[in-house]
Amino acid sequence: MGGADTTANQEDVFTGTKKIDVDGKSVNVSCSGEAAEGEPVVVLLHGGGDDVEDLAGIQEALSAENRVCSYDRLGAGASDKPDGPQTMETTGNVLTAVLDEVAGDAPAVLAGHSLGGLIIGRYAPEHQDRVAGLVLMDATSPTQRADLLREIPESATGPAVQLRDGNLAGFDGQNPELLKITDGEVRSAGDVPVEVIQHGQQYLAQGVPEYGPGLEQAWADGQRKWLALSSDSNLSTAEGSGHHVYRDAPDLVVEKIQKVAGQVAEQG
Repeated sequence: MGGADTTANQEDVFTGTKKIDVDGKSVNVSCSGEAAEGEPVVVLLHGGGDDVEDLAGIQEALSAENRVCSYDRLGAGASDKPDGPQTMETTGNVLTAVLDEVAGDAPAVLAGHSLGGLIIGRYAPEHQDRVAGLVLMDATSPTQRADLLREIPESATGPAVQLRDGNLAGFDGQNPELLKITDGEVRSAGDVPVEVIQHGQQYLAQGVPEYGPGLEQAWADGQRKWLALSSDSNLSTAEGSGHHVYRDAPDLVVEKIQKVAGQVAEQG
């Protein structure tokens, strides 16, 4: 997969947005904050249907103490559209190219929201040489398809059906990124520090009352499954927060990302 040289040096460090070429596709990258020797670079991944603009507030808050970057995946924001269906492997290849560009040989802490959390949860075990820490912000459950099919039966009607079928269509690649999403077991990424943050507001129970409680329980179970990513993992609840925890509970999210970044820096 094409991308920048992994020996990125000081003159390659940029502030603001930059387009990088990944196998002939333009990928929009945003970076801020100062790079420091021995300190990790934090890379933020947006959720499905979002882009770097959605992460701008949390990126600005983090950049006071960390070098932090975000990027639009293919099919999102200001990046090019993919030529065809994407898989976890191909979207991971783009992530690798971004890490080459913004981190080089420096350690990287990945923080992903929703679908972005699922992507980093699948990526890290396969790239333990690149990923030094993880923060999953209300990440999509690793068994989301099975969860939906179990909790919203064929006999369901009304909004619950729209919720189920809309999500299943998205998992089949009917989304702007053309990304096909499959269920899978959580694999270990070793002993890297991992923080999992789940929403605290029971918003699913409000939207589809008949099935909402079961969906909320399945989501919470999914968050606990992500703890298997590492022997050093922790689960927190953003009380009163909806799905976009970095908007509703930014202080908690900043705290957890900086905690992981600090642990990585201490480990050297």
